Amino acid sequence: MGTNGNEEVTSLYSLSCRDRRFSKHIHDNVHGNIYLDPFFLQFVDTEQFQRLRELKQLGLTHMVYPGAVHSRFEHSLGVYWLAGEAVHTVQGHQGSEINIERNDIRTVKLAGLLHDVGHGPFSHLFEREFLPRVLNGSEWSHEDMSVKMIDYIVDAHHIEIDSAILNNVKEMVLASSANGSQNTVNEKRFLYDIVANGQNGIDVDKFDYIVRDSRACGLGCNFQFQRLLETMRVMGDEICYRAKDYLTVHKLFATRADLHRTVYTHAKVKAIELMVVDALTLAHGELSISASIQEPAKFWKLDDSILRQIETSDKQELKKARDLVLRIRRRDLYQFCNEFAVPKDKQEHFKDITPQDIVCSQKNGDTPLNEEDISVSIVKIDLTRGRSNPLESIKFFQDYESDYKFPMRDERISHLLPAFCQDMIVRVYSKKPELVGAVSKAFENYQLKTYGMKAQVHDTPEKKKCRV
Repeated sequence: MGTNGNEEVTSLYSLSCRDRRFSKHIHDNVHGNIYLDPFFLQFVDTEQFQRLRELKQLGLTHMVYPGAVHSRFEHSLGVYWLAGEAVHTVQGHQGSEINIERNDIRTVKLAGLLHDVGHGPFSHLFEREFLPRVLNGSEWSHEDMSVKMIDYIVDAHHIEIDSAILNNVKEMVLASSANGSQNTVNEKRFLYDIVANGQNGIDVDKFDYIVRDSRACGLGCNFQFQRLLETMRVMGDEICYRAKDYLTVHKLFATRADLHRTVYTHAKVKAIELMVVDALTLAHGELSISASIQEPAKFWKLDDSILRQIETSDKQELKKARDLVLRIRRRDLYQFCNEFAVPKDKQEHFKDITPQDIVCSQKNGDTPLNEEDISVSIVKIDLTRGRSNPLESIKFFQDYESDYKFPMRDERISHLLPAFCQDMIVRVYSKKPELVGAVSKAFENYQLKTYGMKAQVHDTPEKKKCRV
């Protein structure tokens, strides 16, 4: 540990107190008071950042969990605050040993603040489901747009910022994406794992949204990020955790997976998402929604209000899209027929199931179906690393007197931890209530043909089949 730890802590404390006299404080319902000094306010008080107020953190989830109306704005402030807490903690504990400078702290906090500034409407639905459909497999990502938006904000508002800080901020935002330049970072690698960790998935972005989303949805949260924040330690240029906190680390990933299963991919939430994607696709020709995805000057004007724009338009060209939105408002949703979990040994070579597969599984005499009558949703829920266990990528240390770091295998801690780290769930929906029975039967036929059995847990309820 650093020999000047006490002096560093005192210096940081004095700096913090001095800065807060000139800072704006915002009371957050998760973290309490969050302080923003004039440097960060330059970014917050722009129309591009304020746009995040109009993007719901959980997209369309509020239509099932009414309290889930919190925004990307709140989340971004939370990640900014936790990023600062994390870097201050390791600096305070390890002093000059890791040589964190004031600009490093400012860089990490700014990355936390701006990491989601390039998000599109309706959370991840925009980039993962809508854009690939209208742009033939688009690989557009909100991380890439965040980087473009950061440059745009700096230029449009004439913000004075050191070019090295700006470049590092952008690299930190990209750190967990496919375009991240993790391998090219040579100095203070650990700083790039605080906001968006592409190495093992432990980052303050998850710390914030797991607690914030759980609270908004009225769910309990057993994961306590404070324990990891307070005891993290930099060893060999990477952030390590105490061996005794192994189960807390696991709880981070388990809680995230549980939120995906019960909230983010709730069957009715997915039904609404499927309808919104269909509505946006129908409206795309008239509204050219994707035309702005490469231009920050246009993109920042796009937010969740686009659904309201479709709903209130009188244009005949938007009638089909408008009718779908009205069905959502009136709770006339696509009907969930059934689901099954893809067997573990089939996941590696799993081929996406399409409406055509379901239609082709019908037998003679069945009510005829068209592909347009069916929607298929394939949900993957994992511990952030696909079928791999993220815990294998994490280093632990025994105690603060030891300089030895090591990975830890599950069997050394608990035999109750999962042996497999990914679920893949296939769900089928009928777009018309009167076809639930026919779609459900065709779906069962598909399972029998593919797996030799009905893989679903239970049959579709008869009352749903009989609904007209």
